[in-house]
Amino acid sequence: MKKLLNKAAILGAEDLKHEDVPVPQWGGTVRVRMMTGAERDEFRGAIANEEGKAAPGQVSAALLVATCVDENGARLFAIEDMEALMEKSAAALDVLAEVAMRLNGLGGAAVSDAAKNSASTQSDDSGSASPSPSEKQ
Repeated sequence: MKKLLNKAAILGAEDLKHEDVPVPQWGGTVRVRMMTGAERDEFRGAIANEEGKAAPGQVSAALLVATCVDENGARLFAIEDMEALMEKSAAALDVLAEVAMRLNGLGGAAVSDAAKNSASTQSDDSGSASPSPSEKQ
């Protein structure tokens, strides 16, 4: 028989795994962890361009913003740090991004799909009070 979880069990579960990754280019180790639901949504929004595709050059930086944490689990970077991260060693970024993608079940197709989902959600909410063409009949 399967255990049926209740609210307390779900909210109390320690479900954000992490991995400490050696980054020789930076002379130390960086902790990478799974994204929360909110971080996943922020990541999707950060990588989507107007065409609904992942913006080249921003995927790794956005992923690291969402997944690099300190020993207490607090994020090391904010969205505003993406540009500075993009100026760092590609080799170092690749090492961390690979671990972040693995921990979060992301691959090339998943990243592209995430950007498309974010773009369609953004375009669906135009902010206009006008009815959509399908509502005008």
